[in-house]
Amino acid sequence: MKDKRSKYPKRTRLKDFSYKGCYRYFITLRSHNQASYFIDPGLVTKLSSILKETAEHRNFYVWVYCFMPDHLHLLIEGKTEDADMRRFIPTFKQKTAFWFSRVYQTRLWQPSYYERILRKDEATSAVARYILENPVRKE
Repeated sequence: MKDKRSKYPKRTRLKDFSYKGCYRYFITLRSHNQASYFIDPGLVTKLSSILKETAEHRNFYVWVYCFMPDHLHLLIEGKTEDADMRRFIPTFKQKTAFWFSRVYQTRLWQPSYYERILRKDEATSAVARYILENPVRKE
């Protein structure tokens, strides 16, 4: 859903959900202007390192992730009751964007992100398989 005043998607966080605790999320982050930044293996290595560091600091497991040329898919889960996805993703985006702008003098991420909260009965392995098979479907 697009906001009429912006070319970016409207933020769609759930109003009555805290995003805190041991929940699993399927997250998609898009690059700024859908640029194909993530075809650079060195860049992906650096961003992966920041992802792992941020996940540890914010009490999240990263079950699986996949960098596509212009976006990143993540399957994450809170480790503790105070694990806050609304802090984890913005922290990761801020750290990576700051590093990227210093090195490349341009923006890394599109504002906001897409998330889907996995149901308790939804198999983590099915979502992980979807993420990992994404490059195959893209060809």
